[in-house]
Amino acid sequence: MKKNNKIKNYYQNFFEDIAKISLNVDYKKLENIVILLKKLRKQYGRLFFIGVGGSAANCSHAVNDFRKLCEIDAITPLDNTSELTANINDNGWDNSLLNHLKISKIENKDVLFVLTVGGGNLKKNVSVNLIKSINYAKKNKIKVIGICGKEDGHLQRNADIVIVVPNVNSAFVTPYSESFQSVILHSIVSDPKLQVKKTKW
Repeated sequence: MKKNNKIKNYYQNFFEDIAKISLNVDYKKLENIVILLKKLRKQYGRLFFIGVGGSAANCSHAVNDFRKLCEIDAITPLDNTSELTANINDNGWDNSLLNHLKISKIENKDVLFVLTVGGGNLKKNVSVNLIKSINYAKKNKIKVIGICGKEDGHLQRNADIVIVVPNVNSAFVTPYSESFQSVILHSIVSDPKLQVKKTKW
């Protein structure tokens, strides 16, 4: 009986945390992102998604939704395994995403959308490929937006708009952050101000 109570308490706490996060997302920043992306579409700009790990998977999903539902030209270097691994092999992990942005000739009417948990930390040598991409975008006056799980990373200090997933339990920063990247992105592509085509169901 004790074991069942422990299981119940774990799941109850987990989903109570999800509810707390939902109630504390910065809705104003969400609105600002939608306004920026409407402008991007009007100017025929491109939306580049970058991330690593679970965030990389969310990048692929986001590209699908923004293209299909919002008719925004969305791209991620993470969908081309051959090019990505060639860049890693020849130029190192730190430059793996940057080279794609350069070859794509990302410019100031485009937007870089970064999905990450920590936001990148040069001193700790974490997510340096994201850091280099962010720095390149800022140097070339390209807007940077993002969703992350911590408040003290490179992204948060350098981006134009960042939604930080509220930290309600430090033991679950990664699963909550990566889960809410998807939830937040779905809220953006479903915004009637941005969505052009309805979902099938």
